[in-house]
Amino acid sequence: MIQLVNVEKHFAGQPVVQPLSMTIDEGEFLTLLGPSGCGKTTILRMIAGFEQPTSGEIRLDGENVTQLPPNKRNLNLVFQHYALFPHMTVEDNIAFGLKMKKIPQAEQKERIAEAIRLTQLTPLAQRYPHQLSGGQQQRVAIARAIANKPKVLLLDEPLGALDLQLRKNLQAELKQLQRSLGITFVYVTHDQEEAMMMSDRIVIMNTGRVEQIGTPKDIYERPATLFAATFIGENNILHDEHMFAVRPEKIRVFEETDETRKAGIIQDIVYLGNIHKLIIHLENEQTNVTVALDFTDNRTWSIGQRVGVHWNAQDEVMIGP
Repeated sequence: MIQLVNVEKHFAGQPVVQPLSMTIDEGEFLTLLGPSGCGKTTILRMIAGFEQPTSGEIRLDGENVTQLPPNKRNLNLVFQHYALFPHMTVEDNIAFGLKMKKIPQAEQKERIAEAIRLTQLTPLAQRYPHQLSGGQQQRVAIARAIANKPKVLLLDEPLGALDLQLRKNLQAELKQLQRSLGITFVYVTHDQEEAMMMSDRIVIMNTGRVEQIGTPKDIYERPATLFAATFIGENNILHDEHMFAVRPEKIRVFEETDETRKAGIIQDIVYLGNIHKLIIHLENEQTNVTVALDFTDNRTWSIGQRVGVHWNAQDEVMIGP
């Protein structure tokens, strides 16, 4: 559905997106994930047509759209700031783009009704933006975008301004909506959990470069670089001849030490309800590891206690050169 071919972007001579090639499939939920300033929004804006690539080309459904203005591309962008018209009802906000495109009245009605139904806004159709909560306004912005029947929906941190509980609910709703519509979603976030929960594939970005592209499972279980290993989920980075990572849930801890295990001292205990974590300083490695224990572990631990630590060789993921 979308192809980026050696796309590069410089601002004032500085590269903000290094040469990048990738393909986004039809109906895919692809997330660009990375810290702020890593280039993910710039990529989204280039796909949308608000930024011109310094070099390379962008294809949408087989057509080269690199030089086309945003309104000539069959896609819609949803921002964190919903940009709803305050003096228009929900229904009129959704209708606005269709009127601009001079879509016949009967078809407008159908599309608006469908977008309202899909985003569960039926009881709110006659309200004005100031009478809606943040989550409801966000749904209106999404309804307005899908009423245009775009081939691709681009979403730039669309849940960024919402509180945690509401974000969680809307993440699940958005994922369902994307599945039922079958539209390609390209989603930008810096929230690792959001990316893991919603995406078919994740593109991890760092300083304008792609660190890794893969499914959430690939990226969690087989991070390709040090950045990918530490950016998604918690990880322990250890060294012998090579650098390797071991996830906290893969490490076992024993109340006594023996020759087969590494010895360490518990430095901290963090209780998080469904899991608790032990931070253990390994004696011979001069490094700390985090161990995640689930709620079935009812042994008592205390800070300062000397323990044995062990993990299986197959749980070590080699990182970098």
